[in-house]
Amino acid sequence: MKTLSPFHKKDKDVTAAIFRASRRDFLKVGGLLTGGLVLGVSFFSCNEKGKKLASLAPNVYLTINSDGEIVIIAHRSEMGTGIRTSLPLIVADELGADWSKVRIVQAEADEKKYGNQNTDGSFSVRMFYKPMREAGATARLLLMQAAAAQWKVPVEECDTENSQVIHKASSKTIAFGDLVEAAAKLPVPTPAQLKLKDRSQFKKIGHDTPIVDLHDIVTGKAVFGMDAVADNMKIAVIKHCPVVGGNIKSFDGAKALAVPGVLKVIPIKGAGIPPTLSKPISGVAVIAENTWAAIKGRDLLQVEWDLGPNATYNSAKQLEELEQAMHKEGTVRRNRGDFKKVHAGAKTVIDHVYTAPYLAHATIEPPNALAVVKDGSCEIWAPTQNPQGARDSVAKALGIDAAKVKVNVTLLGGGFGRKSKPDFILEAALLSKEAGFPIKVQWTREDDIKHDYYNALSVQRVVATIDQDNKLSGWNHHIAYPSIDATEDASVLQASDGELGLGATDFPYDVPSIRIETHDAKSHMRVGWLRSVLNIPQAFAIGTMMDEIAEARKLDPIANSLELLGPDRHITFNEEMVKGTYPNYGEDIANYPWDTGRMKRVIERVAKEAGWGKQLPQGSALGFAAHKSFLTYVACIVEVRVDNNKQISIPNVYYAVDCGTAVNTDRIRSQFEGGAQFATSIALKNEITVKNGEVEQNNFDSYQIIRMPEAPKHIHVFIADSADKPTGVGEPPVPPFTPALCNAVYAATGKRIYKLPVDLKV
Repeated sequence: MKTLSPFHKKDKDVTAAIFRASRRDFLKVGGLLTGGLVLGVSFFSCNEKGKKLASLAPNVYLTINSDGEIVIIAHRSEMGTGIRTSLPLIVADELGADWSKVRIVQAEADEKKYGNQNTDGSFSVRMFYKPMREAGATARLLLMQAAAAQWKVPVEECDTENSQVIHKASSKTIAFGDLVEAAAKLPVPTPAQLKLKDRSQFKKIGHDTPIVDLHDIVTGKAVFGMDAVADNMKIAVIKHCPVVGGNIKSFDGAKALAVPGVLKVIPIKGAGIPPTLSKPISGVAVIAENTWAAIKGRDLLQVEWDLGPNATYNSAKQLEELEQAMHKEGTVRRNRGDFKKVHAGAKTVIDHVYTAPYLAHATIEPPNALAVVKDGSCEIWAPTQNPQGARDSVAKALGIDAAKVKVNVTLLGGGFGRKSKPDFILEAALLSKEAGFPIKVQWTREDDIKHDYYNALSVQRVVATIDQDNKLSGWNHHIAYPSIDATEDASVLQASDGELGLGATDFPYDVPSIRIETHDAKSHMRVGWLRSVLNIPQAFAIGTMMDEIAEARKLDPIANSLELLGPDRHITFNEEMVKGTYPNYGEDIANYPWDTGRMKRVIERVAKEAGWGKQLPQGSALGFAAHKSFLTYVACIVEVRVDNNKQISIPNVYYAVDCGTAVNTDRIRSQFEGGAQFATSIALKNEITVKNGEVEQNNFDSYQIIRMPEAPKHIHVFIADSADKPTGVGEPPVPPFTPALCNAVYAATGKRIYKLPVDLKV
């Protein structure tokens, strides 16, 4: 079974059909309708042949009330990316709305209304940018038509601004609220009648806009998953099997039940092997009146486990085995030219193995969910990135129709891909059904770190050849890591096309011979996607090797990259794919080509802004790397300082980014600032190790996230002014940071880094 992930094939395109929704359609949303103009937006998508794949039932997406209030439904999950602000902002800007009069309401899980709500893969803006603009433009034209009729002037003489229609010739104005009743009686314009604004007319798109949740978050009013409550709610914590694939042999809950406040002890059947992306792991739940009693009860549980076939698994041993496999021939996935021939004739051969550990998401808010199962239905409150996936999994587990399951999406205290999996939500639903009252499942920090869907450990070997003319003549990249697909299908042993397309098979440099090979790597853990996924180890290997190639060629690293990118051109990769295809993050490469010119421009920009080549004190240096991920071009320069105790500090980080049309520049900068901090943890701190099948780390003392004294001091983000289609920004900051940091460490100390996390003391 293949499970949709952020890098698998998505629908070819998403467009919108705009219609007038009835008040009846909207009544059940509650409190959003006071009369006026009510527009629905029916998203639909097409496959490669143009066939309509999904049409959504009438839904209210945009409402303009008679008092001037504008209500826009946000159908994506908010976890700090600002998507609950950015998508409505697109509608409002095209409409010409006064942003202070816009109210945003979180949508529940319902694909019939809102289409794909899975907030993963940095694709929300790129998928919905055009439909959102069309929705705003439709309402805008209706209001202008209503005003033009009242003034008896041509509609072409009208415009909108600050929630008013303006007659440009006379400067007359009418507020939106005074026009909505008349506008609601007009025929909905066809797509051919719509005229989208020119970029020069944008008031919000391309500018800074604070997120709508900011005030509530900083004042403690915002509702995260942990804040959700229900009448008669009880708390559950779970003692999970320490080894993936294990099951309960027996358990004794007598001591747990003796703890004051503990009500029930209930076993949960696990998925076994494969662990899957949509089922819980085996465990025993303690249900209590409060969290403290539940935790104390869990501590007293006596459980005998059947640990299963992963009981002897050792991650260090697997890394050693994969390193040995790197020196054998693998499965060729992409091929250009004859690498064996160029290798035999090379003047210089550079050959290194790069290793990276398992990584945990370690979100500040651990997994949690509240479920109320009653009268054959279930209502959920959860910080979920994938409400529809959660709804469907709950319905299947409970044996009820999906229409009987309602998922309310709260704010997420961090997601990074972890909260797209519904295992913790399923636990709450199953326990509520069994217990007979509302249950909130609360994972502890230890639960989260020991039972995550980890970013896979990785071993990669890169062999680069330089010919007699000092040209890079060959590139041979060997890759082995447990595939995410193996979490669903234990027989999968090699990386998928989607995983390889995260920086490996889309190697863009103009090299005569390229050979990409994969090797078997059995999965023993729950492996999933984490912010930028396999871009992390693949960019680490490629970016650090590129720096070493520059040194061997006696070239500046920036000059080396610019030269190897070759002439400005669009690259496709499918003609060189030996097995499989290049997925291009689910997009048609004709619409989102790999453009070397755009990459060269961000490299040149970051070099200029960082003062590349400037003199720094001894022990300090700059390092560079560039990487394209989630269709966004990023160049990064990291400045490091290494003291006499081999401690690394980061005075400055410089990013140049081309993400196409920049919708909310405030959020783009914030994502890159946060991405640099996230990547610093990966580069210098993060490592999950497994011994006898059990994760050895269990809290922030043993699995550290970067502390403020160690964090980058200044992060500078330079955003390209582009009219191209918008692309992702949540994940692209992460991949180039680690190789840029490692290259800076080498420049400062003379020590090359081939293993993560960086440790200069070994």
